[in-house]
Amino acid sequence: MPDSADAPEEVPEFVDIVLEDDRWEDADLPAMAERAARAVGEWLDLDAFQVVVMGCDDARIATLNAEFRGKPKPTNVLSWPAVEFEAREPGAHPEPPGAEELGDIAISYDTCLREAEAQGKPFADHATHLLVHAMLHLAGYDHIDDEDAETMEDAERSILGKLGIPDPYLEHET
Repeated sequence: MPDSADAPEEVPEFVDIVLEDDRWEDADLPAMAERAARAVGEWLDLDAFQVVVMGCDDARIATLNAEFRGKPKPTNVLSWPAVEFEAREPGAHPEPPGAEELGDIAISYDTCLREAEAQGKPFADHATHLLVHAMLHLAGYDHIDDEDAETMEDAERSILGKLGIPDPYLEHET
């Protein structure tokens, strides 16, 4: 009987995937989302957590955007944190989430593709950036004011840099 020390270590999965658009299967959203989640988890120093990522199209995300934000139009990504976050000073990092369930994300293939093409970026890099962005929202980051936006963008740059993805804000600063 093999020694349990010789058994391969089980690698936890951080992402549950729901595919409503088959193009996300071809783009390998499951691997992309898991890679993003691992990088965000490492950056936030989280050992175990779970997010749900739904890959959809513009029609579906427009419905969700109308229902939850009152904006009946497509967007690139939406997120629903599982917990409420404490108020903090502008620009301060939020406390790491204590819940294992961070929340849910929906990402639209159509909008991601349009944006990546318009910005001259690889689709996978742009989609990974949006996933990292949404996961940071699930961890309490936001961009409501300039100081919070700067903190969140710095976090994104750091995480994406570790994944070998160029700074997404370099050419597109406003």
